[in-house]
Amino acid sequence: MRTELASDPGDADRPNEDFASVGLPASGQGGSLVMLDGVTPPPAGTGCRHSVPWFTARLGGALTELTVSLPDVPLADLLSRALARTAAAHVETCDLSHPRTPQATVVLARWSPEFVEYLVLSDSALLVESPDGAVTPLLDDRLALLPRSALATDALVDATVRNKEGGFFTAAADSSVAAHAVTGILPRAEVHALAALTDGATRWVDTFHEGDWAECFALVRKEGPQALVDRVRALERADTDRVMLGRSKTHDDATVVYVEF
Repeated sequence: MRTELASDPGDADRPNEDFASVGLPASGQGGSLVMLDGVTPPPAGTGCRHSVPWFTARLGGALTELTVSLPDVPLADLLSRALARTAAAHVETCDLSHPRTPQATVVLARWSPEFVEYLVLSDSALLVESPDGAVTPLLDDRLALLPRSALATDALVDATVRNKEGGFFTAAADSSVAAHAVTGILPRAEVHALAALTDGATRWVDTFHEGDWAECFALVRKEGPQALVDRVRALERADTDRVMLGRSKTHDDATVVYVEF
């Protein structure tokens, strides 16, 4: 098995809000991938004394442990348990009902000799390569399908579409959000490799249009996750007129995890 991981902060003066891990149980049978993209809070605050990296570290740590130690529990149930555990760690000190309480997108994958399970919540991506080289993106595209008018301001997003039916969902304090994740199970024989990307890395495809998902996967497989991050950074620096970036931040935290069976 080959595993590679690269993660680069969008701003050297701010902590990286992403989390990524690969867990391999002592039995040597199977494993898991966990990737979180922390949601950068607005200047107005979150109702929580803790930072987004505090949240992603605890949620990611819980998911890494649970996905390996409870192989028979579905991933959505494990996400629910991990969210409840994380919320319990600060419910007495923080307002977890605040719409911007620390939160994150989620990608989970877990494999055994027979199956590959997956879960995707919000706008990170999981790419699956089959033995014949075909690449399938597994996406939660609810945020991308919303009209731009619904995303005009932070206040509008929080009031109308964030973690609401008809909008989009992220992992925050409410463990019931796990039921809204995109999930599935694939036969292990149909999966040759996986690549998980936060939206800071998917920019190569969906912002700069340098290639499709299959070409993106081929780049990661051949040159490694850091090569994709480096190419995204070069494109961001070159877009001085913000033709492609528009209102988006110049650099976002970018994380790529590659697993080849």
